[in-house]
Amino acid sequence: MGATKTEHYTDQQNQIATITKALGHPARIAIIEYLLKVNACICNDIVDELPLAQSTVSQHLKELKNAGLIKGNIEGNAICYCIDETTFEILKNYFTKITATVTKQNCC
Repeated sequence: MGATKTEHYTDQQNQIATITKALGHPARIAIIEYLLKVNACICNDIVDELPLAQSTVSQHLKELKNAGLIKGNIEGNAICYCIDETTFEILKNYFTKITATVTKQNCC
């Protein structure tokens, strides 16, 4: 399969695709849910919450951060993470728009 030609899509379509791709792994969903639950900027606590190695958790955090779903601040030797509200607002608006236009169809 060839490379995706992102230039054929709108900026919003590319942005939503990047965000939802980052959410496409259950470990990342668990990280988001944990950050929402603690409602604080946390550092090493995430590793204790998941049945994954520290390096694996770090990779998932990197993907979430690259997609803009979380923010990270460096504090000493640790990076503390929290939810990026702006990106979740983008998702909320996108899905609100979609659900407002979806009508029950008798086609399938």
